[in-house]
Amino acid sequence: MERASDTLYLKLALVVALASAAMLAGIFGPAATEAHAAPAPRITLSVPAEVTQAVSVSAKGRITPSLPGRILLQARAVHAWRALAAGKVRQGKFKISFVLKQANPSELQIRAKLVQGGRSLAISAVRKVSIRPAQAAPEPTPSTAGKPSAAAASLVASSQAPPTAEEPPVPLPPPGNAYWGAWIGSQLTGTAAPWDMSAVSKFEGKTGKAVSLLEFSSPWADCSRSPCSYYTFPWDPFNAVRAHGAIPFFSWGSQMIPGTPTQPEFQLADIIAGHHDTYIRSWATAAASWGHPFFLRFDWEMNGEWFPWGEAINGNQPGEFATAWQHVHKIFNEVGASNATWVWCPYVNHLNLYASLYPGDAYVDWTCLDGYNWGENPAAPYGWRTFNSIYEKAYAKVTEQIAPTKPMVIGEIASSEYGPTGTSKAGWIEEMFEGLATRYPKISALVWFETLSNGEDWPLESSASAEDAFAAGISDSRFLANVFGGISASPIPAP
Repeated sequence: MERASDTLYLKLALVVALASAAMLAGIFGPAATEAHAAPAPRITLSVPAEVTQAVSVSAKGRITPSLPGRILLQARAVHAWRALAAGKVRQGKFKISFVLKQANPSELQIRAKLVQGGRSLAISAVRKVSIRPAQAAPEPTPSTAGKPSAAAASLVASSQAPPTAEEPPVPLPPPGNAYWGAWIGSQLTGTAAPWDMSAVSKFEGKTGKAVSLLEFSSPWADCSRSPCSYYTFPWDPFNAVRAHGAIPFFSWGSQMIPGTPTQPEFQLADIIAGHHDTYIRSWATAAASWGHPFFLRFDWEMNGEWFPWGEAINGNQPGEFATAWQHVHKIFNEVGASNATWVWCPYVNHLNLYASLYPGDAYVDWTCLDGYNWGENPAAPYGWRTFNSIYEKAYAKVTEQIAPTKPMVIGEIASSEYGPTGTSKAGWIEEMFEGLATRYPKISALVWFETLSNGEDWPLESSASAEDAFAAGISDSRFLANVFGGISASPIPAP
């Protein structure tokens, strides 16, 4: 009897509890849910209703509520949305400069997308923009040649008076003056670019801009089987890069694989003595037959001890590197391979070796530097270094003493995520872009090392913030996209 009453009491208590819960849910549930759920972000976008072809204009907007991330400005073309420009959100606002290069079609649809860590959070309403064709400047006449026009005089006068608009005038971005690209590994698709061009597409999806350079490499010989076989000119990858509108940036190393830095068959003295002339001539002849301009970064980082062409290793002697370089260059000239643009590329340390390793202005078209922020990654904890502390001394050495008339490219660059408190890979990337814009005018090309290597976290996808920082930096109009499918000038000029 006592057990039955206890059971009845428990049942009644359960009914009361459920009823109370239902009542509370009815009274407080929806309101509480609404109070704690973050409202979906909303983008307001403002763009000019009419723009002139090839003239920079700005898109402005606001994110409500304010959220971190980056804005991708997109234009609709051929039933698909294409990246137009990108920029960062600052305190809930953004301003992005863009240029519409073609006046056909005469009207475009433009929208803004808020992206955070590769995820799309919100999309603005679509805005229509009419495009006016650019007007050619009038030819000067004898009476006006050398004199400012009335319009020009008006501009000069107005520039001397304070602006009357509510906001100060926005300065036009500098014209495109830098190539950019990446050395893209297999982590994105399972196969490295440019053998797999879908890896390029995935990378460009992260950055919001198409590359104008694609770097890849090849040794001279494969000695995994006996006898060794030499690698021939990579026709298909070169064609794939050019078809994409980019320029091949090819790193060609006088070594065999597999192997260590000690390779007696590939000493610099062997190159100088002509032991590899048949192969060099064959490769150069194929390059001449291909016929289009490409960058040739031959035997890079020669001031280190990790490649067999370094003078401090493999039995090589001082002075042999420059002589071997000149020997290979002469063979290219003999077979008419003038479409190769020669890139001389030391690492950023051992600056005292630069002068003795330089083959001379007649044999070099571009200079180059490689350098990484290794950070405190357990794979190689060399310490956290800022972009400027890595590059400033080597840059000054090359541009002021070694080759002051040559343009420069950064051939390999990346940063680790591992660093002391208060540092971040995203912050390092932001510093890199700021430095390139303000302190290194001779650097006319940049190649990011988008490759997993020996446990190092170089690729941008190591963090969403790193992706966002790079996309925001590379959206600057000075970095040119894939518009070089028809390039013919050689040596390739600085843009």
